[in-house]
Amino acid sequence: MIELTTTLAFILSSMYGTSGAAVIESVDVQPIISTSTDALITVTTDRKALEKYLRENYADTPILLEIAKCESTITHYDKNGVLIRGRVNKADVGVMQINEKYHLEDSKKLGFDIHTVEGNVGYAKYLYSKMGSSPWSASSPCWGKTLAATNENVVLAKN
Repeated sequence: MIELTTTLAFILSSMYGTSGAAVIESVDVQPIISTSTDALITVTTDRKALEKYLRENYADTPILLEIAKCESTITHYDKNGVLIRGRVNKADVGVMQINEKYHLEDSKKLGFDIHTVEGNVGYAKYLYSKMGSSPWSASSPCWGKTLAATNENVVLAKN
């Protein structure tokens, strides 16, 4: 839905001036054409805006924010607006480093475009609801420390 709204805002601003673009510019985004689907997508290279978006979307699953920090340093697109890919496995894409080989077709069937911020974040939440943190087990030495500290603090607070 966010992708559709953003697309409409961009199209309207292109046709009727900047009235719709003010919302887009306020979060430092710019439209580009996706090489994977040739569809209009929203690009943000502003890490603070992306972190805010993740905090809002992962309020009930904060471990996903920690995973994003470890997987991509909260980055979805590089400074040139190009989708980031994994260093070890180029099939890992975006802020949550979702693997295209294992998840692209399923994500599409569910209506998620993992090449966009919204689709990547949404599909990660879906994956987490089905599989827990196991899809990101390779980076668990990084985010596992945070999770352990968080759990320890929760236990201490209850006592």
